[in-house]
This record gives sequence, structure tokens and C-alpha cells, in this order.
Amino acid sequence: MLTYSTLQDRPREFLAATGLTHDEFARVLPAFAAAYAVLYPPDKTWAGKVRQRQSGGGAKGVLSQMEDKLLFILVYQKTNPLQTMHGVQFDLSQPQTNYWIHRLLPVLRRALAALGMAPERDASRVATSPLALEGAPDGILDGTERRRQRPTDAAQQKEQYSGKKKTHTDKNLLLVNEHTNKVSYLGPTVPGKTHDKKAADAAQICYPPNATLGKDTGFQGYEPAGVLTRQPKKTQRPGVERGGQVPQSSHLQRTHSRRKRDCRGETVSDCQRCLTSDHRGHL
Repeated sequence: MLTYSTLQDRPREFLAATGLTHDEFARVLPAFAAAYAVLYPPDKTWAGKVRQRQSGGGAKGVLSQMEDKLLFILVYQKTNPLQTMHGVQFDLSQPQTNYWIHRLLPVLRRALAALGMAPERDASRVATSPLALEGAPDGILDGTERRRQRPTDAAQQKEQYSGKKKTHTDKNLLLVNEHTNKVSYLGPTVPGKTHDKKAADAAQICYPPNATLGKDTGFQGYEPAGVLTRQPKKTQRPGVERGGQVPQSSHLQRTHSRRKRDCRGETVSDCQRCLTSDHRGHL
């Protein structure tokens, strides 16, 4: 069973499972506990009714500790597993897993907003977002996809098909601050087949003044006004000319010119004498 105590002394596994270090987890935990107390007051039941007895009575649940609640929802957000498989890790059934996911996601969003770490969802407010302006207005824009269940409806199935290895996905645009590595903007969810540039054009992101933007070839032609864009190019391999041609050595070039001279102007492919193994005069 996966608990906070089992990963407490395993920093590498903890980072891989949650995407946070222990120090970052410790910063989020108080805000998460405060958001949980606001959304689910201790003097009320899970159904929202006033309690008739003191909180804490009865059987203890699997996610009784606040650290385990935060770990549960962070692992789900980081790994995006099936609910059944996520429940196996925390010794929960699929219905219980579904319940806790829907219960804890609003708490996590509220906690991140309180810490000023929630990405902007309104593209028109990116220019004034503290996350985008932190350090310098230098960002990297990219599209991210996550797998989804294959729709049964034929029209919806075609819409959600990403075109990659029979995979159906949902796509979002992410704008990441190049200096802090924090997500400053999270775009709306679109079908997986939507091209990155098309999604960026539809989002109409307002960038800060004098901003620089890194992008890949998926955003070829995306040049927002007032933004300096940077697109990496493939590094040319040593010894390979433009167009993928490998230059011949000087020895091969001399042999080729001598062969053409001996063939009296004929091309190598037309000179049948050069193709015989016993005709060494041309070589």
C-alpha cells in the first residue's frame, strides 16, 4: 500500500510519484489542509449536514492523514492512471477512488491558488500574470497530450483520434516560465488531433511586453505580435552536407574523375567495361 510514510525516506521515488520534492510537498501541505477545512468543515458530515457527534469517531479511513490525502491526489495528477489501478496502490476500490478524486481535486486547486501557483486559465490575463513575469517574460509554449478512453461514437472517435499509433487523446497548451519552470498558462482542453498552431491561434494568448517565446516545429508560422520567437533547428551532423549528402573523400573523387576520363566522356552507368571485375585499367 502506498502511503506518505513509505515514501518519506525515498526522495527519488517520491519525486517520480508526485512531481514534488519533500520541501515542495511541505510547502503545499499547510495550504492544502487549510483549503480542505474550508471546503469540508469539521463540524459537518461528508454530506454537508451538521454533525450530531464529535468528528473523528467510528472506523478510520485509509486516507485518514492529510499527508496521505495530498499524496493520493498528487500521484493521480502526476501519473494519470486508471482509477482501478490508482485504487490498487492505495488499497481502495474503484468507487472509493472515484469519490476521493472528485473530493480532493477542488481542494488541490484551491491550495495552489492560495500559494499563487495555479496557472492562468484566461489567455487575456497572461500578460499580467505573476507566474509569467517572474524572473523575466521568457516562456516556452508546447502542447501536451494525455490518453483518454476510446469513444464508442464514430464521429467523436474520429474527432478524438490523435493520429499517433491508434491513440485517442486530449490536448492542452502549456506556457512555461523559462526561468522558474512553472506553468504560467494552461489552455483549454481540445481534441488530440488539433494542431498545436491551430490551438494557439484559437487561444489568442496575450503575452507580456518584450517577451520571448520558445517553440518547436508544431508552431511553425506562429508569430504573435510584439513577441520574439525562438525555434530550434536540427544540428547538422559533422561530415554531412546540406540535403543529407555525405561528401566523398579525395581518393574517391580522383578515382571517379579518372574513371570518367577513361570512359571517354561516358557516364559510369553506361560504360559496361567498368562493371567487369577483370577490367582494372579504369581503376
